[in-house]
Amino acid sequence: MSTVLEPAEWQPLQAAHAARVDALLAGHLARRQRGEKHPVEDFLFTYYPTRPKQLRLWHPGPGIHLRGATQYEGKRGYLYADDTAQLDPAEITRRADSIEWISKLLSATATRQPQFGCFGLHEWAMVYRTGEVRHDSWPLRLGSAGTDRVVESHKIACSHYDAFRFFTTPARPLNVLQPTRESQPSLEQGGCLHANMDLYKWSTKLMPFTPSSLLLNCFELAGDIRTLDMRASPYNFTSLGYTPIPIETPAGKAQYATAQREFADRARPLRLQLIDLCDQLLHGG
Repeated sequence: MSTVLEPAEWQPLQAAHAARVDALLAGHLARRQRGEKHPVEDFLFTYYPTRPKQLRLWHPGPGIHLRGATQYEGKRGYLYADDTAQLDPAEITRRADSIEWISKLLSATATRQPQFGCFGLHEWAMVYRTGEVRHDSWPLRLGSAGTDRVVESHKIACSHYDAFRFFTTPARPLNVLQPTRESQPSLEQGGCLHANMDLYKWSTKLMPFTPSSLLLNCFELAGDIRTLDMRASPYNFTSLGYTPIPIETPAGKAQYATAQREFADRARPLRLQLIDLCDQLLHGG
């Protein structure tokens, strides 16, 4: 079942999307123009490959046809015929294997019991027993020796491959799991900050099929999670306005776990929407 929107119907939706994107990206774009970097807020543009220009293009999602939307003519993933733009079924077929893999990963994660006992130690394991740090302009809150002691005095239980792969060599054997790309669907769980942050990644991988409202909801969640991740990290970003969460203390652990649960609750409906999108693309569901 498809719905045809006339210009008077879809143009306000497109304008509202552009305004939302402009508000979300204003700080990043202003810093980029000045040549400034931000270790927390720029992460979504340095770690993930989607560019601001790509975010600004509005996508209505499957089943929505746009009358008179000439800007989609020639855009990959779209067909423009009879003065109407729509998603190209051939593009869905071409990318079916990728869509199926994303669906498998998200579905497995959604059915697994969330875990809330990692306390963000993945960031600490990334600087364990090394003089090099990933954010070399920012000091370690406890210094190198203090950071190492925190790692050595805790159980490291990272289930996310794309976090684990940045562990230092001495830190890897300390992790109770040894995640690989192949084991990702078997290990990811909905309490993991990075698994929930990656909902933004999967929503971009499914572009242009992903409705832009869902895409930006995932983007906002990822940005909020990044803030928690860095507040609980070994770095001291106090001068940027980020109050540290001292996960080496009982109070810090409790604060982190509470926030982690809140993000898991926010992520779950977004994950289910992405699963439904994959099902709709693959099976017309």
